[in-house]
Amino acid sequence: MTAGHRPHPLDNPAHGALTGAHAHFAERRGRVLRYQVDVSTWLALPDDPGPRDWADLAALAGPGADVALPGVRAPLPPDWQVTSTVPGVQLVDDGVEAAPDEEARRLTVADVPRMLDLVARTEPGPFRRRTIELGTYLGIHRQGRLVAMAGERLHPPGWTEISAVCTDPDFRGQGLATRLIRAVAAGIRDRGETPFLHTGAHNATALRLYESLGFRLRRTTVFLSARTPQAAPDRRTPEVV
Repeated sequence: MTAGHRPHPLDNPAHGALTGAHAHFAERRGRVLRYQVDVSTWLALPDDPGPRDWADLAALAGPGADVALPGVRAPLPPDWQVTSTVPGVQLVDDGVEAAPDEEARRLTVADVPRMLDLVARTEPGPFRRRTIELGTYLGIHRQGRLVAMAGERLHPPGWTEISAVCTDPDFRGQGLATRLIRAVAAGIRDRGETPFLHTGAHNATALRLYESLGFRLRRTTVFLSARTPQAAPDRRTPEVV
C-alpha cells in the first residue's frame, strides 16, 4: 500500500464490518477477526498477513479445520492445505431501481428452519443458524411455503451486502429474486448506505440478473477455502470483542 493511500471499505469488507457495525459478533486473536461460527463463515485477515497472523487464525479455527478465506490473495503457509478455489466478483450499486415490495415479509428467528431448508435446496452460499441476525432478511411465501428470500450480510462503513438470494426451483422465472433484491436495496438506501454483493465469476445467470438490475463490477476476487495444520500452535480462548 502506498503512503497516504486509504483502503476502500470494500477491499476488506469483513474487517470493516467486524470492527464496526458487527463488532458484537467478532472473535479476535491478534490481528485476526472472525464472525462467531454460528453467525457467518467470513473472517478478516490483515492486508499483509505474516506467520503470527496465520498462527492466530489456526488457533482460532483449531487443528485440521476447514476455513473460508474469501478475498485472501496472500500466499498461504506451506503447512496449510488449499481445499477449494472459486473465482468471484464483487459488484456495487450503479443505479439499481430500489423499491419496497408489498408481498415481501421480514423474516424472523421463527423462520430460520424454513430459511435453512431453502438454502439447502438452492445453495446460494453459506448460511448459518444465526446469519439472520446480521441484518434484514425478506421472504416471499406461497401456499404457506417460503419460496424466495434475500437479505443483508456484511456491513462495512457506508455499505451493506445483499446476500442469500435464492428461489425455490418450483417458483423460478417469476421475477421473485428481482423483486427481493430491489426491496432489500431500498431498505439499505433508506439508511443512506450503498448496496453491494458478491457472486461466483462463472455464475452467468446471477451476473446477468445483477447487471440488468443496475449493479456494476467493482473488482474480481477469489473464494478460497483451506485446511489448518493438524497441530495448532495455540489453543487459548479467543478474545470476544
